[in-house]
Amino acid sequence: MRSPELSAPLFALRLVFTTLSNRVGQEPRTTCSSDHFFYDLVRLSRGSRVTMRERPTALSSSAARDPYAAFRSRGYALYTVGNFISITGRQMLTVALEWEVYARTHSATALGLVGLTAALPVVSLSLPAGHLADRYSRKTIILCAQAISAVCSVFLALISWQHLSIPRLTILLRANAGLAFVARIFERHTLYHFDDLSLPLIYLVMLLSGSARTFGWAARASFFPTLVPRDHFANAITWNSSMFQIASVLGPALAGLLIVRLGFPFIYAIDCCCALAFFLLVLPIERVGVARRLAGNTWEGLTAAIRFVIGRKIILAALTLDLFAVLLGGATALLPIFADQILHCGPIGLGWLRAAPAIGAFGMAVAIAYLPPMRRAGKALLWCVTGFGLATIVFGFSTWFWLSLAMLFLTGVFDSVSVVVRQTLVQLLTPDEMRGRVSAVNNIFIGTSNEFGAVESGLTAALFGPVISVVAGGVGTILAVFAVAWKWPELRKIGRLDRSLH
Repeated sequence: MRSPELSAPLFALRLVFTTLSNRVGQEPRTTCSSDHFFYDLVRLSRGSRVTMRERPTALSSSAARDPYAAFRSRGYALYTVGNFISITGRQMLTVALEWEVYARTHSATALGLVGLTAALPVVSLSLPAGHLADRYSRKTIILCAQAISAVCSVFLALISWQHLSIPRLTILLRANAGLAFVARIFERHTLYHFDDLSLPLIYLVMLLSGSARTFGWAARASFFPTLVPRDHFANAITWNSSMFQIASVLGPALAGLLIVRLGFPFIYAIDCCCALAFFLLVLPIERVGVARRLAGNTWEGLTAAIRFVIGRKIILAALTLDLFAVLLGGATALLPIFADQILHCGPIGLGWLRAAPAIGAFGMAVAIAYLPPMRRAGKALLWCVTGFGLATIVFGFSTWFWLSLAMLFLTGVFDSVSVVVRQTLVQLLTPDEMRGRVSAVNNIFIGTSNEFGAVESGLTAALFGPVISVVAGGVGTILAVFAVAWKWPELRKIGRLDRSLH
């Protein structure tokens, strides 16, 4: 049975390629085809028919608030399509990898170690990655990162395909023994096993892939704002989040279906193709003239970014709130356990559990794009993170698949507001010559919270069970909101997110 949430993104993806092919060679200032395309895309997500009469014209767009203003830039449109394809593949890989690791070990600790392999590069390489993004071509860094990511996906496909034929090398046997030792410290049961020799290789490849992605994300975060005017930052960030959420719906849903029908290696090969597609779409983007690049001592440049974030209390407050909310309240790392032991929905159900937050986030991002700018963005941020914590608590207690799905949907709704507000604050308050380094600091806050949140969830689930792990995380998220609101009252006073913000 085809789900409407799945069919809309599939058709939207076809619309992306059709429209993009019609746009090649056109000047964005002399056509409004990008406006038509994204208007059609949003109308598709609402399930309604698009007619020529309903499409916005250039005149009406300039006369009223244009929800598609960022796509007037051809470079931004190319970047966003490529980013959408890349994230779709990465989401498919994530679901497949988590399910494969859990299927081979039946260990919550093993799932936590997946998060650790992603967190280590973020912690150790984010600041150098931000420095490179400010010193060298951001486009070149993105291209190199995508090429390395594609190669890593090929290795994952080969490892998964030949996992029973891997030679019994001493180093692999000792690595598995070390993993089993770590699991014995935390696990309450004895049903786990670390006898598949592919596990150390999977962790190694993910460590290399995570290193490349750390450099790529720092460059991406500071690259796409240079493709649009300053007045369109909030719109670009909103649509960036929207495309991420569409990909996060499409990727897990497809992965859940394809795991059953085609197996893990095929999904890893798809991720390789998606990474190469992003490479090819970024390649023709013209070089953008930006502010003065970083010069001087590397360490001084990195410490300047840290001092900047600490000195801007609004940025520091927003980052801290998001850090603890995701670190404590993230339940996605444990979804394979919930799908297998509590909800009994298998890999297909896992795919939809992973997709549910993205469905909610995309719907909210579209609403934000259409609604007038938030007049009290600070208070909206605090209330939405509180709602995120409450939905996480209900999900932790739920044993009914549809209630769990609804709660994950709400976490996506609330998280979407948080992402738009935080990213807009960082971009508006950061000068261009520091964007790479400040984006690296942002990546440390957010990236480490995502990945260390997976480690924390896996280890606490091994010690106390998945339900207590998730519920305690939701309670911790709500407490973090109160702490941040008390420590930084400036956050509650933030009004509109526009050029008047300083």
